Amino acid sequence: MWETPELPFPATSRDQIAEIQKNGRRLAVERAQKSKFFAGRLNHVNLKHVHEPDEWAKIPLLTKDQLRQISAEDFQDVFCIRPRTDIIEFWRSGGSTGQPLFYPRTKNDLRLAREGFRRAWEAAGIQKGELAHVSFPLGIHPVGQVYCRTAQQMGIGVNWCGAGNSTPSEVQIDLIRTLKPSVWCGMASYGLQLAQVAERMGFDLANSSVKTFLTAAEPVSPGKRERIEALWGAELYDQFGCTEGSFMASESSEHDGMHYWTDMFDLEVVDEKTGEPVAEGENGILVFTPYWNNEMTPFLRWETGDYVSYIENGKTEGPLSVYPMIRHAARTSGFFKVRGININHADFEDFMNRKLEVSDFKVEVEETDTLDTMTLFIELSPGIGKLETSRMLESEIRRIFEVTPKITIIELGTLEKELKDQVKQQRFIDKRG
Repeated sequence: MWETPELPFPATSRDQIAEIQKNGRRLAVERAQKSKFFAGRLNHVNLKHVHEPDEWAKIPLLTKDQLRQISAEDFQDVFCIRPRTDIIEFWRSGGSTGQPLFYPRTKNDLRLAREGFRRAWEAAGIQKGELAHVSFPLGIHPVGQVYCRTAQQMGIGVNWCGAGNSTPSEVQIDLIRTLKPSVWCGMASYGLQLAQVAERMGFDLANSSVKTFLTAAEPVSPGKRERIEALWGAELYDQFGCTEGSFMASESSEHDGMHYWTDMFDLEVVDEKTGEPVAEGENGILVFTPYWNNEMTPFLRWETGDYVSYIENGKTEGPLSVYPMIRHAARTSGFFKVRGININHADFEDFMNRKLEVSDFKVEVEETDTLDTMTLFIELSPGIGKLETSRMLESEIRRIFEVTPKITIIELGTLEKELKDQVKQQRFIDKRG
C-alpha cells in the first residue's frame, strides 16, 4: 500500500502532482476492489497501467443513482471497505436532486478531508487572527462545521451561526454589526437574503467590517457576483466541494476560475452522453476520484452532476498556479421548457441578479387547460415602483427569453422564510405533472 505523502500547500510543482496522480489512481482502484459493490466490475483493468488515460477510461463511471439502489441498511456491507467500528462520523450528501445519501468517514478520512477545507482559507488569503461569520448550514451536512473546524485549526476566529434556520437572519445582521467579522462564509443566495434583511434593518452592509465573502455549493454567475460585491462591499471568492470528496477548489485573487487540488483528487471533465473527455474550455460533467480520504467509501470515477470546464493555466503566477482550474457552468442541468422555449435557470438567475430593484425572486411553471404559464414572484426594495418594475421585467423577459411571464409582487421577507430550511435553495419550481 502506497503511503499518504506529505501534502504541502500549494504543491511544490506539477511534476510532484503528476507522481501523486500516477500512484493515486492505482491506490484508488486497489481500494475499490475490496468493495462488494465493485465485484466483477474492475477485473478487466490492468493495475500496472491504470494511471494511463486509455486504461483509466475502462473503469465505468459511478453515479449517485447506482448507490441509491443499495438500501441504507446494506450500504455499509455492500459499498464500504472498513468495519463499522472504524466510523467516526457520517457526511450527508448535499445534492439538489434526489434522495440524499449518508457516507461514513474514518478518523484518517476526516483528517485528510480537513486538509481540503483548510486550503479554502489559505487560497482566499485569510490570516490568523481574523474573525469569520459562518452562515453555511450546521446540520448533518458537513460543510459549515468543517469550515468552522479548519478555521479554528488555523487560528481564525469563528462565529458558528449556521443558516437562517439556526440563527435568525436579523440576529445574524446584529452579530455582524457588533462582532465585526472580516470574513463571511455561506451560500451566495443566503448572502443576498441577508443583504435584503440588512436593508430592512437600516444597516449599511456595504460599509461593514466584512471584506471577504467566501461562498460554495451554488454556481456564481457574473451577475450574482456583481450584485453580492455591490451589496456587501466585499471581495467574493467562489469555492467548490463535494460530500463524496471534500473541499476541492478555490479561486485565487485573479478570480478567473477555481484552482482544483489535483494532489488530492483526480480530475476529469467528460461529455455527459459519451463519457469521453471534452476539450479544454468546453463544458462537461465533472468526474473525480479521491486519492486519500477514501479509506471507508471507495469512490471511483464519481460523476458529480456538476457542469464545469477545465482550464490548464489561469492568470495567477502565484503559488496556486501549480493547480489547473475548473469553471462552474451549473450545479445540475437546469431548464424550463415553456411553450416550446428552453429557459436556462442559470441564465435567468443571472438576468434577475442584475436587477438591483428586485430584492428576491422565485419562478413557478404550471400547466393550464390552454398554455403553460410561467409566474415570476418578486420582492421589491423599498421605494421601487411596482407597476413600472413589472412592466419593465415583462418587456425584457419577453425580449430576451421569448416568454411573457405573469408577475406577482410579494411582501419583502416572504422568500427568506420559505427558503431558509432548504440546504440548496430551489427558486425554479416546475408544477407540471
